[in-house]
Amino acid sequence: MALRTITKEGDPILRKVCRPVTEFNERLWTVLDDMAETMHHADGVGLAGPQISYLRRVVVIDVGEGVIEMINPEIVEVSKETQYCREGCLSVPGKWGMTTRPVKIKAKAQDRHGNWFEVEGEQLLAQAICHELEHLDGKLFIDIVEEWLKPEDLEEQDDRK
Repeated sequence: MALRTITKEGDPILRKVCRPVTEFNERLWTVLDDMAETMHHADGVGLAGPQISYLRRVVVIDVGEGVIEMINPEIVEVSKETQYCREGCLSVPGKWGMTTRPVKIKAKAQDRHGNWFEVEGEQLLAQAICHELEHLDGKLFIDIVEEWLKPEDLEEQDDRK
């Protein structure tokens, strides 16, 4: 495994639409392993292909329950109930804002061997799935921020935990 360089805001690759994965092989497995290592090293909860300059529909997510690898993911169901949540991004360091996301979500994706599966997520996992899948279509959380947070806002929220 190897750490990959995380692409930062301003790089046009982050605004490109990713192509589907068609080959499930050792090269893909290496990319997935590298993505997970890079995400954990950067203290993130998710990482999408374009964030490491890999324009394929792949994401890894870990909200503390183990890594979820999603290849060619699609959202199939969202709750009408929403959450107003603090959001940041490894590709947009130092910026945090408040976004509105569904409280619950269901997505389908392929695993590293090409088998389809479904994942249901609530709260942070739902937020992470939405955030990472948007990366695959060239969208960033900064496109939907409703309120930007200042450093003192982050400290106040951290004190409440």
